[in-house]
Amino acid sequence: MSEFWLISAPGDKENLQALERMNSVTSKSNLSHNTKFAIPDFKVGTLDTLVGLSDELGKLDTFAESLIKRMAQSVVEVMEDSKGKVHENLLANGVDLTSFVTHFEWDMAKYPAKQPLVSVVDTLAKQLAQIETDLKSRTAAYSILKANLENLEKKSTGNLFTRTLSDIVSKEDFVLDSEYLITLLVIVPKSSYAQWQKTYESLSDMVVPRSTKLIAEDNEAGLFTVTLFRKVTEDFKVKAKESKFIVREFYYDEKEIRREREEMTRLLSDKKQQYQTSCVALKKGSATYRDHKVKVTPLGNPDRPAAGQTDRDRESEGEGEGPLLRWLKVNFSEAFIAWIHIKALRVFVESVLRYGLPVNFQAVLLQPQKKSATKRLREVLNSVFRHLDEVAAASILDVGLCGNPWTTAQQPGLFPVRVLPHRPQPPGLGGQPVSPQPTLLTARRPSPSGS
Repeated sequence: MSEFWLISAPGDKENLQALERMNSVTSKSNLSHNTKFAIPDFKVGTLDTLVGLSDELGKLDTFAESLIKRMAQSVVEVMEDSKGKVHENLLANGVDLTSFVTHFEWDMAKYPAKQPLVSVVDTLAKQLAQIETDLKSRTAAYSILKANLENLEKKSTGNLFTRTLSDIVSKEDFVLDSEYLITLLVIVPKSSYAQWQKTYESLSDMVVPRSTKLIAEDNEAGLFTVTLFRKVTEDFKVKAKESKFIVREFYYDEKEIRREREEMTRLLSDKKQQYQTSCVALKKGSATYRDHKVKVTPLGNPDRPAAGQTDRDRESEGEGEGPLLRWLKVNFSEAFIAWIHIKALRVFVESVLRYGLPVNFQAVLLQPQKKSATKRLREVLNSVFRHLDEVAAASILDVGLCGNPWTTAQQPGLFPVRVLPHRPQPPGLGGQPVSPQPTLLTARRPSPSGS
């Protein structure tokens, strides 16, 4: 699987030349595609502030990654009938995730670089916390909707002993509004049809002759009606059970049946509308409720949003999309954008802690061309930057790891974050000069194919 690596090296002449050597070697050997990763100059603050931010950003990075995974999984669940289109809906600022990362620019309007770093991090943390709160609320409501629908659907499946009979029987099958007569529903095993026809009239007194009728059957049994006098109902049930005929408790209530059908239709429509605003139809002849039709609007194939289009523009233009999917798309983009800004902040803070003041470093985004090249690429980095710190260069450690939300939605737990084991105090921040070492942050490529 391809990856993105963010590396940081001091910005003096010697190390800029080292970066040029790295670009030359990796390009000629086809090891990676490299681009500069622009990070603005921030107000540095004190050493204690930077050390605190380093810890906080590590936690915030992990939280943002977890949130993005959950949102990607929610998109998969909402689009369960159109999973092939999931990637089209996992965008950042209107473009695919790979393009956003490779063309990253700091959003000065959302996160002003002139503010103290603590304020910028606080803004990101509050934004992600609000998205998580809304996500929990919306997904909880959707889960309740799905559970209610599944409960109703279960009633319309199964055998004659357990399933609802509301979609099987009709008003004409019953004697209604009679003071003396009642119609019962009896489940008869298929092997006992002949026995039922011969004996049902004699199972009890006061059974109406020739009143039985087969109205439904499954693989094991059939559902028969029989009409008799109310006062012998209990006696008939006992005698029927002795002959292995089971009387289903059912009272025909037209209002209740209509309410149940309407509830099923409403839940189906509500669930579908979370994905698209058109209603869902109950297919004619399906196992769900018959003779109840809902107008269908065919699913469309909306054009992909234009690059550079804002999230709010897309939200207002998301006609045809249901409220949950529209919210997920907009806020997935917001969360992913915030996540990459957090990565940029981590590079800045770790670079200042490692290289000292004044702030002078160059961040570069590396995209290894193939998985097999990553070991060789690390060797090149170790060789090119060995002059910074031979011990550290021999074992460059990960600051963090970010991955493809589409992949992680299906394979959670693949993305650990390892924090650097030590932070030397840079000059100008209360410590002695230290030998700088390259900072490495890797990021798996968020490819549309999830590979």
